[in-house]
Amino acid sequence: MKTILYAGSELLTGDEIADELMSLSQALAEAHAADTVAIPVISPDGRPGIASLLVGPASQIVVLTTSSDQSDLVDADAVARLREKTRRLRPVIGVADDTGDTARWTEEL
Repeated sequence: MKTILYAGSELLTGDEIADELMSLSQALAEAHAADTVAIPVISPDGRPGIASLLVGPASQIVVLTTSSDQSDLVDADAVARLREKTRRLRPVIGVADDTGDTARWTEEL
């Protein structure tokens, strides 16, 4: 589990969710853009919930690895949504080979 420190709040969420949030935050900062994202969290009383965060170039987000009695929060749909938002912010370049076919190159520049 990881704790996200954001706007004076502590949000407990799964490792992969927190990591993808950080990747999206970096991509938004690089694009000089902002977005509202919703992530699953565990409330202090142990119940699941959703946190909405406005993330942009000025966001100050810290992610800490946390020891918790809770099992890791896993939400494949939330991770996929965060990854898709990040992917849309990163450039994709088509490169033509000698035959004129265009290959997709998604490596970051």
